Amino acid sequence: MTTIPVTPGVEARRITTDRLTTRVLFTGPEDGIPVLFLHGNVSCATWWERTMLRLPPGYRGIALDQRGYGECDAAAVVDATLGLADMAEDAVGLMDHLGIDRFHVSGNSLGGNIVWRLLMDHPDRVLGATQAGPGSPYGFGATKGLDGEPIWDDYAGSGGGVINRELVRLLGEGDDTATHPMSPRSAIRMLVWGPGVIPDWEDDLIAATMATRVGDDGYPGDWVESPNWPHFAPGVTGASNGLSPKYLADPQRLIDADPKPPILWIRGAADLAINDPAASDPANLGHHGLIPGYPGPEIYPPQPMLGQTRAVLERYAAAGGEYREEVIPDAAHVPFITNPKAYDEAFHAFLAGH
Repeated sequence: MTTIPVTPGVEARRITTDRLTTRVLFTGPEDGIPVLFLHGNVSCATWWERTMLRLPPGYRGIALDQRGYGECDAAAVVDATLGLADMAEDAVGLMDHLGIDRFHVSGNSLGGNIVWRLLMDHPDRVLGATQAGPGSPYGFGATKGLDGEPIWDDYAGSGGGVINRELVRLLGEGDDTATHPMSPRSAIRMLVWGPGVIPDWEDDLIAATMATRVGDDGYPGDWVESPNWPHFAPGVTGASNGLSPKYLADPQRLIDADPKPPILWIRGAADLAINDPAASDPANLGHHGLIPGYPGPEIYPPQPMLGQTRAVLERYAAAGGEYREEVIPDAAHVPFITNPKAYDEAFHAFLAGH
């Protein structure tokens, strides 16, 4: 079992629900208004600790290590074919275990995709949803246009094969240095913090990252060969495969949700991980010669992740929902870590208003 550092003021408990056993972090009064935090890929609950500590008085911060990450039980494997539904049900199962009926929820990246699913399956449980750099409701890779049209029938270009294999190797070997350009620390500095930004608690955040379970049953999961460029298609295990549009629920379910909780979409102005195009989008990599044989944008265009999210949220609003998009300057993929003052201003106002 990995021992992940915990920030003073954060309480860590090991909790067993009817779905899994995992580490859960808490801040604030037990009777406070609950805010559930869902972390992104290759991280864990640790990444939300300081955001939880900065919650206004009267709020209860709650964050769990999701399956495959941190100190979650290794027996809990993501069934990608459920389209992240098992991770959404883990979150609801935790809140049931804690006796909490309704709550705010905040997700980052992968965690944002889990929030999309929560809003589809359990909208009556959610007071409000804060999406910090969330993935597109259509998932990562293999779609084009604002309506998420599949490029190939087998969704080649999405799933576990998207992840850089050198990064996976170094993560599995426990390389927590910045010596190699594709080490986890180097990749996070480039794609997550943003150029020239290093949080003062980076070592704790990297320690949390290094607790990621690596392999076919974890990160990045499995994949299969495809006759279609870039010649890999999604497998069936791991959250990265769960992010494939092959498995994710139709975003129309979000638009049809009843009730429709208010949504705050916060993103960093310099986010390279979720962008139009994203840095690791296969089309972007192919365009730059990093994946050979790129067939060109006429056949495989970059995925407009921000445009897809905005288009879905506009339809959500037209159907009676409410959303606001907030762009945080001087921040990349995790604005709550790299520009906390600007992030909290928008986040806390949203909490107070709902």
